[in-house]
Amino acid sequence: MPDQSDEIIPQYYEEVPLEDDYLMQAPEITMLEDAVREMDSDAKVVSEMAFRKQDRKLDGDVLIVGAGITGMQAALDIADKGYRVILIDKSATIGGNMVKLDKTFPTNDCSICTSAPKMVEVSRHPNIKLLTYSEISSLDGEAGKFTAHIYRKSKYVDPEKCTGCDDCVPVCPVDVINEFDEKLAKRKAIYIEFPQAVPIVYTVDFDACVGCGSCERVCEPGAISFLEKSEDIEVKVGSVIVATGFELFEPLEMRREYGYGKYPNVITAMQLERLLSSFGPTEGVIKRPSDGEVPKSIAWIQCVGSRSKQLGFPYCSRVCCMYATKEAAIAKEADPDTDITIFYMDLRAYGKDFQQYYDKAKEIGVNYIRSRPSSVYQNPDKSIAIRYMDTHTREVKDTNVDL
Repeated sequence: MPDQSDEIIPQYYEEVPLEDDYLMQAPEITMLEDAVREMDSDAKVVSEMAFRKQDRKLDGDVLIVGAGITGMQAALDIADKGYRVILIDKSATIGGNMVKLDKTFPTNDCSICTSAPKMVEVSRHPNIKLLTYSEISSLDGEAGKFTAHIYRKSKYVDPEKCTGCDDCVPVCPVDVINEFDEKLAKRKAIYIEFPQAVPIVYTVDFDACVGCGSCERVCEPGAISFLEKSEDIEVKVGSVIVATGFELFEPLEMRREYGYGKYPNVITAMQLERLLSSFGPTEGVIKRPSDGEVPKSIAWIQCVGSRSKQLGFPYCSRVCCMYATKEAAIAKEADPDTDITIFYMDLRAYGKDFQQYYDKAKEIGVNYIRSRPSSVYQNPDKSIAIRYMDTHTREVKDTNVDL
């Protein structure tokens, strides 16, 4: 729960009938308490749980867990053959990690241009039941006969009434770190993750909301309701596809020698993708987080979360060489004067046209150094000093970059 300081609460809570403990409970529980105040404590707990969760049942042929690019394509392929698909995702929108990317290699196609049509098609397909903001709480059964229990969290916004007008956002007094932008920007406690979101329905972040009611008062369609209920849904299907995607490795505890989380100008590749994106926090212009300046030199350190027995990931992730090459090439093409360097262990240009993509990056000026970076330090001007061993010459060298 965010800081509920004396400066915030009186300004936004005027004429809002709040009790002392209102902000510490789910809104629907608070409004229920007046009706159950005289009830026995055990009965009260049962009543509250019943109020929070509506039990309902769904039948389908296939349950797909994860509505990223893989889950969406699987859902469309199966639904087009006449099977009933139930597609769930824990986020408030579908699209997964791919919609965070700027472009995809080796064609440099716009990522959202690829994803958005599929997102719309999924939402409109008659054989697909879409459940966002939902997670599996249990899965039992065997092939041909599975029973899953899905907990669908309340968005506190009626999807039938919400028009996506954005009127609720400016009046919200709460700023929250934006997870979709990889912590490089902030959003409000009522939000959609990105402009092309499907479904285009706002979500109230209960953990951040201070209960001021400002958004509810300005919502002309009356879509915001803190009585909106969470649900327990029982799903019966014949097959289950798990398409949960990947979890980003953040080198906060492991690989602390690279300064991530300590130095503002050390970022992850996914954070750079958000800087490159036209609907990212900098609208496609690479800027240093420390001061907002455009960097004149950028370096990539490869294999940070892989090829290490010490970290427990001895294998090659296979994708980092190419996404680093893609990001480096895009940055170089945007500003040919930028000094671009990739520190790598070994190159894995494994797919169709990937070698040609790598060759083109070298031609436009991307510098590749086979090396083992050992440490990263911040200079007084916030630039980054990298110490590494060149594994061709066996020399230990130092270099400075802006990002």
